[in-house]
Amino acid sequence: QFVESGGGSVQSGGSLTLSCTASGFTLGTYAIGWFRQVPGKEREGVACTSMDDDGITYTSSARGRFAIRRDNANNTVRLQMNSLNPEDTGVYYCARSDVRRPCAILRASTVHALRVFAKWGQGTQVTVSS
Repeated sequence: QFVESGGGSVQSGGSLTLSCTASGFTLGTYAIGWFRQVPGKEREGVACTSMDDDGITYTSSARGRFAIRRDNANNTVRLQMNSLNPEDTGVYYCARSDVRRPCAILRASTVHALRVFAKWGQGTQVTVSS
């Protein structure tokens, strides 16, 4: 399973680094996606790092501001978030996938991505105030 951490409350323009730590399996053998959810809205994809030619991908809301990185030594994937704004507020989750090109799926359709990613953690709350 996953444990997400690193959330908190920041002001607009601030930064946070979220961590997604796996237990019971080697995270480095899976594609890992970060998602976020706001109450009343569907969960949406944010970023993804894959193991094949899928590479790293960011959705439009995260591109240029967020960076996803693997720390295989600690069985962890981190999401560095800069220039945060109130629209980034939500609960952030990570999950894994072992299908072919899951990051391309996440980039194209969150609905399909939610079907191919699994082993969700409990999430970590990010609150950005203006």
